[in-house]
Amino acid sequence: MRIGVLTGGGDCPGLNAVIRAVVRKGVEVHGHDFVGFRNGWKGPIEGLTRPLGLDEVEDILTRGGTILGSSRTNPYKVDGGVEAIKRTLAQEGVDALIAIGGEDTLGVAKKLTDDGVGVVGVPKTIDNDLNATDYTFGFDTAVHIATEAIDRLRTTAESHHRALVVEVMGRHAGWIALHSGLAGGANVILVPEKPFNVDQVVGWVERRFEREYAPIIVVAEGAMPEGGAEVLQTGEKDAFGHVRLGGVGTWLADEIAARTGKESRAVVLGHVQRGGTPTAYDRVLATRFGLQAVDAATEGDFGVMVALRGTDIVRVKLSEATETLKTVPSERYAEAEVFFG
Repeated sequence: MRIGVLTGGGDCPGLNAVIRAVVRKGVEVHGHDFVGFRNGWKGPIEGLTRPLGLDEVEDILTRGGTILGSSRTNPYKVDGGVEAIKRTLAQEGVDALIAIGGEDTLGVAKKLTDDGVGVVGVPKTIDNDLNATDYTFGFDTAVHIATEAIDRLRTTAESHHRALVVEVMGRHAGWIALHSGLAGGANVILVPEKPFNVDQVVGWVERRFEREYAPIIVVAEGAMPEGGAEVLQTGEKDAFGHVRLGGVGTWLADEIAARTGKESRAVVLGHVQRGGTPTAYDRVLATRFGLQAVDAATEGDFGVMVALRGTDIVRVKLSEATETLKTVPSERYAEAEVFFG
């Protein structure tokens, strides 16, 4: 059996661990042959391939990013994109495709399955917002990076008696903000799921100053004030209709400074959250996903995504994984509110 592998969307710690596991088990246990498609869905559209054997995956477990490259290409927005993918797979003799990605990549995988292409999905996103799986790999690494940043920023905030607003990733789901904020002891956590009241945030900040402590505010990039809108870097949209968010941290820091008279600074963590080597947890989870994904492909069980349920790796329909985003529930956010102010 010949299996194609690709990684789509934003890069993420743990992608190489999945690739390694797929190839190692596929070759050594099942006797499969593999081809890597470069740069996400652009690879099978344009016939961009690279060898993917045991030698190519030997030393990639700890490496961040993806040896296959990635992109946000959407075959359904490219003229003849789907036909080109089918043509490439036929020319390469590919019997099955393993697609590693988030909601957009796996949304394409679901459509391709409906159009007769044999695809198995592996969930990847630092935002942890994919439905039908308890956790996605990359999330733990992103939270660790954000938490370490909060720990470091707290000491400088206390030294200079200023408020620090830490902007983390999270377009529609505030999981990174929630977990890193709780782990880092943030005094305010703001998420996209719940529009915030600026006056209330300022009140929490002032109460912190009154106790002679420096407040730390963690805000997801997609958070917005009540009656307001998302803060955009640009109005341009990518192939999946997403705009570039960013700037809410700076906006909020300016509001806090203007309303309290206290120094306030914003720190935007940005892409540093998804770069570098994955944590041990993400390496293990990504490896287990890869092992189960190649089994599904071997069995011809297409149109599924491997997922974490408790401590078990199970298979779920791609439709179940992509129909809705997994957002922070109100009861989880209420747990964090205990520590605000």
